[in-house]
Amino acid sequence: MAQFSVLEQQLLGLDEPAMSAFTDDDGKVLLLEPQTLAAFVRMKSAAAQDGIQLNICSAFRAFEHQCRIWNNKATGKRPLLNADSLPVDVNTLSDENLLNTLLLWSAIPGMSRHHWGTDLDLFDGSAIGRQQLQLLNSEYQPNGPCHQSYLWLEENAATFGFYRPFRQGLSGTTEELWHFSYFPVANRLQQQYSSPALAKLLSSSEIALKDTVVSQLNFLVQRYVHTVAPSPTIVTTDA
Repeated sequence: MAQFSVLEQQLLGLDEPAMSAFTDDDGKVLLLEPQTLAAFVRMKSAAAQDGIQLNICSAFRAFEHQCRIWNNKATGKRPLLNADSLPVDVNTLSDENLLNTLLLWSAIPGMSRHHWGTDLDLFDGSAIGRQQLQLLNSEYQPNGPCHQSYLWLEENAATFGFYRPFRQGLSGTTEELWHFSYFPVANRLQQQYSSPALAKLLSSSEIALKDTVVSQLNFLVQRYVHTVAPSPTIVTTDA
């Protein structure tokens, strides 16, 4: 594989050793960027005082892990969902339509914010188990098991530096009610994101639809990395 700078490694999900480990309530070990982890621990403690058990479904995700998710969905080995969260037969789609459908819910390897260790998929562990969770917006809407945790996060997450980057009509990516980002670090990394480094990594990697992705890479990076919801007023606390 080509050589990358330390910053490029973090941006592209190649810097797992720099992450800090966290063991969630159910024994799941996850990795996070250190500042993000410290802020999450404070937020988790505050939520617990209000009866919310904040657990992490997904945190840091390495490039190779994202490749497996992407390739499995592209080949039908893992469910591919449309905008209504209904299954789609990959064999009925052209390469362009397959790419657009994949991008509704999955990031191109090298373009996931989970590579940075700053982004978390959150759920209420007291309301639903990790194995039962599907990460559907309906689970966070009224009558869903994570609705109360969603309301708590909407009111309190900014106090700890977190916000939702994927919002309806404000981001290239489909709205995800469970996805929160630690703005103080994630914003800095987003501003430094390197399209040439991504092109170099993809050229040496085996990912589905590589030619289709590379042919429109600048557009895809602008839409799916740089087009995110503006952050709310972030008032972080070190307490």
